Amino acid sequence: MGLSIHTNYTSLVTQNTLNSTNKMLGNAMERLGTGFRINSAADDAAGLQIATRLQAQSNGMSVAMRNSQDAISMLQTGEGAMDEVTNIMHRMKDLATQAANDTNSDDDRTAMQTEYDELGNELTNIITNTKYAGDDLFAAGGKFTAAASFQIGASSAETLSFNASVNLAAVTAAITTIKAETLDDAANAGSAIDELETALNDVGTLRAQFGANINRLEHTINNLSNMRENTESAKGRIMDADFAQEASNMTKNQMLMQSGMSVLSNANQMSGLVMSLLR
Repeated sequence: MGLSIHTNYTSLVTQNTLNSTNKMLGNAMERLGTGFRINSAADDAAGLQIATRLQAQSNGMSVAMRNSQDAISMLQTGEGAMDEVTNIMHRMKDLATQAANDTNSDDDRTAMQTEYDELGNELTNIITNTKYAGDDLFAAGGKFTAAASFQIGASSAETLSFNASVNLAAVTAAITTIKAETLDDAANAGSAIDELETALNDVGTLRAQFGANINRLEHTINNLSNMRENTESAKGRIMDADFAQEASNMTKNQMLMQSGMSVLSNANQMSGLVMSLLR
């Protein structure tokens, strides 16, 4: 191309190159500053869309893990209460077994009856007053008197339905029955023994239901943790900046900027060469 005063092609090309280099330098510095490869949709529209979905899934799984842990805590509270019910019933059965022996006097059986009755009152107290986060668990209208649904995943379909109402009703009815038993003679004490054996079986069934669901939730948490870990890893590969690569890009573009500025300075002087032809 010939020498011209109006058009300095070399200068224009160099300016365009500098603009491009400056943009790439800015991108590298932004990524190094934020730690993210994608800082706006313009950086990678498809990648941002995928990463957004992965982030939503990861957040949902984090909350689901907390939900599962809260559910375990509530179930453990209920199971712990039933453990104490079991201990009390064992003692009541011991008293009934002892009272069934005719070596005891009336006074002995009266003393046994007194303890038996107080233990029965404590069973009622446990059913009435066991709470979790201020809410009743076993009393009328309590958490375990109807089906409960636990959200254990990031999607609405991932739930665990826990329904202990039938087994709880059996335990409550058994407590009412054994409290009505008397130890005033061997025959009545024998009846109490039979009723307590049935009650202990009912409590055992309810405790087994608690335990099975607690174990399931533990596995749910482990699976959620594994999925969340891999989801976060996938999102990181899309979103996170490679510091080694970006540092290299920044250094390269800084050098290109410096050399481009030098070339632009020389290119801008080319128009002055035209004047030398007129001397």
